[in-house]
Amino acid sequence: MRAARRNLPEPLGVAVAQFEHHLRWERDLSGHTIRAYVGDVVWLLDHLQRSTGDDGATVQELDITVLREWLATQHSGGAGRTTLARRTASIRTFTAWAMRAGLLVEDPGPRLSAPRKQRTLPPILRKEQAGSAMEASEVGAQQGDPVALRDHAVLELLYATGMRVSELCRLDLDHLDHDRRVVHVRGKGDRERVVPFGVPADRALERWLSQGRPALATATSTTALFLGARGGRLDPRTVRRAVHDAVGAVAGAADMGPHGLRHSAATHLLEGGADLRSVQELLGHATLSSTQLYTHVTVERLKAIHDRTHPRS
Repeated sequence: MRAARRNLPEPLGVAVAQFEHHLRWERDLSGHTIRAYVGDVVWLLDHLQRSTGDDGATVQELDITVLREWLATQHSGGAGRTTLARRTASIRTFTAWAMRAGLLVEDPGPRLSAPRKQRTLPPILRKEQAGSAMEASEVGAQQGDPVALRDHAVLELLYATGMRVSELCRLDLDHLDHDRRVVHVRGKGDRERVVPFGVPADRALERWLSQGRPALATATSTTALFLGARGGRLDPRTVRRAVHDAVGAVAGAADMGPHGLRHSAATHLLEGGADLRSVQELLGHATLSSTQLYTHVTVERLKAIHDRTHPRS
């Protein structure tokens, strides 16, 4: 992608740089999302340059025909539904921005369609498996090892709140309210929400803050709630490893990372009687359709139980 970006004509290269600035400083999107969107736009503009054979190609030459041709090449190259849907979203975001920036007279993005994403049921833990994973992580914490205390607090908080791993790693000390047992979370699109957590997570956090964090903190440590082994802000890869190890200790549990705990927490909330709107608020979903995926999970599990136990199934 870097080579393709360097080879773009100057007008297209400038447009990419301005779009990236918009995503980073005006939309405040995550680094991962920015890289994905910018990468998609670079390949689209590379296609535009090649198809026109014009070293002086500009964004003005983007129309619905070019967009559809580019998506067709992606499809023929083996891109799946989810990838095509994301790339369509990237291009729609770009063309809408380009029109506002005066680079396009008309926005062709709304006329662009792509296959709907195939929504698959995510692997989740059963309630007893989630409990066993928390117990497995607590074994090391009982020895007082600071890293084990941290990992146990991380797992308890992830499962208790259903927050994303990126949100957890961004938490600072003052985001935690022990008296009310809530945490202030900054999610996608810089949206803030307040999420409660229970007694087990509160106990794990207290032990981490009183015994574990002081042992890892250094003179250069920030106000991050969770620290790495060298005193810096905790890295998402370390969290994924901790979740993988704890879940891997549970017999019969599906292999998963932090997002699996998020799926499990949402499913267990709905199974316990929580309404869909409340779960949407807790998870920080912008739309209810994202949360509705978990209703499919619970229905599928009920069907499986029915098939196993009902005499007329």
